[in-house]
Amino acid sequence: MEIRQLISFVKIVQMKSFSRAAEDLGYSQSALTVQIRLLEQELNTRLFMRTTKEVSLSGDGELLYQYARQITALEEKIRDTFLRN
Repeated sequence: MEIRQLISFVKIVQMKSFSRAAEDLGYSQSALTVQIRLLEQELNTRLFMRTTKEVSLSGDGELLYQYARQITALEEKIRDTFLRN
């Protein structure tokens, strides 16, 4: 599991779209999809319920989202602390 996967996961949840999240993060949609598939494989679970129009979180996705928000907030705090100059 990599921090960039968690950042991507959180962005997808917030934007409710793989394509909008990919654009915002500067990734191709296929690269973002690969990140999430690898994360799902590593955790041995589906994180999203995908339809043609939107994505929603699975039960495990909801749980991961709570953890991922905490981790990404801490990562931002670390960057702010050390890169403030």
